[in-house]
Amino acid sequence: MWTTTERRTTISLSPPSTPRLRLRPAAPSGSVRTALDGAWWPRSADPAAELPGLILALQDHGPIDDHRPITHVLLRVDDWASRPRRLRIDGPADTRVVRLSWFDSLPAGLLTAIHADGRRVDLLTVPVSTTRAEAEAVMELASHPANHLHTPGLLAALTTAPGRTDRPGGQNASEDAWESEGGRLRGDPATR
Repeated sequence: MWTTTERRTTISLSPPSTPRLRLRPAAPSGSVRTALDGAWWPRSADPAAELPGLILALQDHGPIDDHRPITHVLLRVDDWASRPRRLRIDGPADTRVVRLSWFDSLPAGLLTAIHADGRRVDLLTVPVSTTRAEAEAVMELASHPANHLHTPGLLAALTTAPGRTDRPGGQNASEDAWESEGGRLRGDPATR
């Protein structure tokens, strides 16, 4: 018979996926903490499908002699499709339940994982709909040792990147102008 806690625990029906994760290199002890520890690009907005692989990868990333589990994850409400409170993680060595807390007040795109010893990992969560090139660029920036941008600044860089468009087919304004002018760009001196 299941306990009340077990009934309220969400269990992923699929095996943990390999996360698209980029973490900054380990900093020497005593160095100043950067804004973020890296970035993660989930494949969907389903926390039960996406978080197990991420949590297992973050646990494996720590020092070899220090595999303290992640016990708590803080997430932004608007970044996810559902909001389970507990998630069972079936790892290679054990099974554990991780507590999930949901906040309206967290900055967009921020995910914080907390280890049993209190250490935390702050990650930019790249929106699922981001193109591969943009996701890789922003993940590289977020995980760079000299990065001082927080998640709102990094997400703003995604939406203001040169050539970025939300139009189907990836056409930008200059391509639209080219097509509407019969193959010539407006204002192009060579076509006058």
